[in-house]
Amino acid sequence: MPESGMNYAPKGKPNPVVEPGEFVFAAIGLDHGHIGGQCNGLIEAGATLKWIYDPDPKKLERYLANYPQAKAARSEEEIFSDADVKLVTSANIASERCALGLRAMAAGKDYFTDKAPLTTLGQLEDAKKMVAKTGKKYAVYYSERLHVEAAVFAGQLIEEGAIGRVVQTMGMGPHRASFGWRPPWFFKREQYGGILCDIGSHQIEQFLYYTGAKDAEIICAQIENYNSPQYPGLDDFGDCTLKADNGATGYFRVDWFTPDGLCTWGDGRTFILGTDGYIELRKYVDIARSKRGGHLFLANKKTEEYIDCEGNVGHPYFGQLILDCLNRTENAMTQEHAFKAAEICVKAQRIAEKAKGITREYD
Repeated sequence: MPESGMNYAPKGKPNPVVEPGEFVFAAIGLDHGHIGGQCNGLIEAGATLKWIYDPDPKKLERYLANYPQAKAARSEEEIFSDADVKLVTSANIASERCALGLRAMAAGKDYFTDKAPLTTLGQLEDAKKMVAKTGKKYAVYYSERLHVEAAVFAGQLIEEGAIGRVVQTMGMGPHRASFGWRPPWFFKREQYGGILCDIGSHQIEQFLYYTGAKDAEIICAQIENYNSPQYPGLDDFGDCTLKADNGATGYFRVDWFTPDGLCTWGDGRTFILGTDGYIELRKYVDIARSKRGGHLFLANKKTEEYIDCEGNVGHPYFGQLILDCLNRTENAMTQEHAFKAAEICVKAQRIAEKAKGITREYD
């Protein structure tokens, strides 16, 4: 079976920031394969996975085999009542992620969810209120930046001023569909949130991060179902144009059209234009030349060069998140940034749906 992005779970080099047992976490909700990447990143940063829970015994059995150090919990409550657990991570059905996060935070745990972290603006308001009430974190696994070494290094170069002020980004986030083994919720708009809310969330988060923006206006947003009439609730294509509050602009395209002949699940690319140069990222493949990922190309006033990032940069987000939870700091990602990316992706999806005459009954 061709590789699918749904099961993309990168592994990197261990870089622990805590001693064994110092930061204990649990995994609840195994509906999306990204939970493997979330767990791997935390474990490599020194966290201890104590519990795994899912109401589906087959999913639970599979993940326990992957993480034999963990125990099967009998319920969410068994995890929530464990004082040792500092953080709950989840990749359950997208429309249910916020409700789980509210329960986790109310139980005194920080929360780390897969993207999209929520699917409605009502859920966003509920999450903000619970964060304010409890002081707990609602962290988000925007993996296409946080778990890709070329994307991490691009951020470091921008911070150092390698390309001057960023004025535009362009992103492409194609994914392989593999519809034959996708779960039913993947095709239901009210559950997965729509393509701009789902995989578009990666692109919107990167736009805000690389441009240094706090907010953005949606200039145009579109969705289509070009080739999947058997799934009327599915968007198989979407694109969006944004303008940031600091004047930077951005465009991205996401789709489910990765062909089976490609060696990976998607030829994800990002182009970052600055006043003094530009960066191109070929995240997962350099098509027909290298089946490895981590390719970064840089041109500025001093040089033009190719930088191989894979295995050379690491994934610092996870260690930063652990330390943020322990020290109540915001070095990995601010809560404001995580929520703003989620807000914009929901709004972009709604604008695109309105243009198509799609109405929702569940917002």
